[in-house]
Amino acid sequence: MDVRVLTATNRDLEGAVAAGKFREDLFYRLNVFPIAVPSLRERADDIRLLVEYMLERSAKKAGKNIKRIEKATLDLFEDYGWPGNVRELQNVIERAVILCDGDTLSVDPSWFGASLRAASGTDGAAIGERERIEAALMASKGRVAGPFGAANKLGVPRQTLDSRIAALAIDKYQFRR
Repeated sequence: MDVRVLTATNRDLEGAVAAGKFREDLFYRLNVFPIAVPSLRERADDIRLLVEYMLERSAKKAGKNIKRIEKATLDLFEDYGWPGNVRELQNVIERAVILCDGDTLSVDPSWFGASLRAASGTDGAAIGERERIEAALMASKGRVAGPFGAANKLGVPRQTLDSRIAALAIDKYQFRR
């Protein structure tokens, strides 16, 4: 039997091997032909093409005839930081297709919650994002997931919020009461 295994991760496996947190033999078995793919936020020029492709595929699957995308929606897609990468983009498009009643796709800016990037791209945006996340954590008593969690309050997936909490070095446990 001829078997090929394709794996993907956003983790530094070489560093994990060096730290003794990932098996060295497994790393070398998996690392036969490495392909480094930059994150979606580093490939902003690809977003429009990906949106069109995913929209066509999702609309066909849903049996809908969506011909246009609102300019404001395309602007939101291009301004968003996509911490969930291509999978998150796909999920947002599928959600918009499901909710679309006509032939023009649109998304609600609230779907992006605290993760919309400021157009300036300055550190002020990160400070504002930190404040919004901390306020949501305080209101949810440190709970991230669930109907009363901070992710729900911010309108973002739990995994996205977890990654932003880690990236901003926020101690979510300090908000537990």
